[in-house]
Amino acid sequence: MKPIAAAAVAASILTMALPGISLANASGHNVRVNSMSDGIFEAVLRTGNGHLFWCGAADYAHRVIGAPWSAKLHITRGLGPSETTGRRSAVQFTLDANLAQTPPPGGYGSVNSLQAGDTMSVQRALDYCFVPLGWP
Repeated sequence: MKPIAAAAVAASILTMALPGISLANASGHNVRVNSMSDGIFEAVLRTGNGHLFWCGAADYAHRVIGAPWSAKLHITRGLGPSETTGRRSAVQFTLDANLAQTPPPGGYGSVNSLQAGDTMSVQRALDYCFVPLGWP
């Protein structure tokens, strides 16, 4: 069996064996992204740096929702406990500027600040998917 076909079969088996798992919301670096209400979605990590939250949100926005590269991701709730899984590290995002909060004073701080109001384009956030895992 060719490697691509084997991967497709394995993904199908995994999805059938674990019906609560959706491959649509699993992005690179094992970031889980769960849809919430009113256009808000939550990126959930086990461990990692801020760039992984942005990577997961951008991957979900582009691949699942179909957002264009130029669309803006907005953090609606900064780093805190997950409302969808109970894990301790989650950030909530939206693509809807009307749901976004006012950016923090001084504007966007750093990729790791993860404050409500931080914003970044989908394309720029996807760049963080290709940062080495040991990167601060």
